[in-house]
Amino acid sequence: MNGLAGQFELAWALADLHLSALDDGDFLWEPADTVWTVRPDGSGRWLPDWSDAEPDPIPVPTIGWLTWHVTWWWSVTLAHLDGEPVPDRTEVTWPGGAAVVARIRELAERWRAILDQLTAADLDRPSAFPWGPDSGRTVADTALWLHVELTKNVAEIGQLRLLRAVSRPTR
Repeated sequence: MNGLAGQFELAWALADLHLSALDDGDFLWEPADTVWTVRPDGSGRWLPDWSDAEPDPIPVPTIGWLTWHVTWWWSVTLAHLDGEPVPDRTEVTWPGGAAVVARIRELAERWRAILDQLTAADLDRPSAFPWGPDSGRTVADTALWLHVELTKNVAEIGQLRLLRAVSRPTR
């Protein structure tokens, strides 16, 4: 196992711990008055709250929003590395609790396959995502960023899951 694959498996262990423990009520639980979540549009597609300018105060994301966010940036990263068309943020919808966990697991399997195939030359190739075309970053930098982003997002998911668990009224 190369270093990137080992780092991913460490991040994935945390992801799997929290994703496996989620229940249906966790996804749309709102821990504060100001939140970003996912909401159905007129056609029944679940879309995320979003603003191109960072709001003040910054909304607390729900687990639903965070799981949508993971599927969005991971899908975009894979598209960039595979040379496929990059999905627009509005094209990545939230499929619901169990379905989004299954989708994240599929993305993890695709990521493992990519990590297994990357050569040293591949890792040294320029990569514009997520920094932009003149960043001087490489595919290795993109992979490292993905692992940090995954770790950050699943830590947030875990924290929200734990907060909800201790906030439930006792009977």
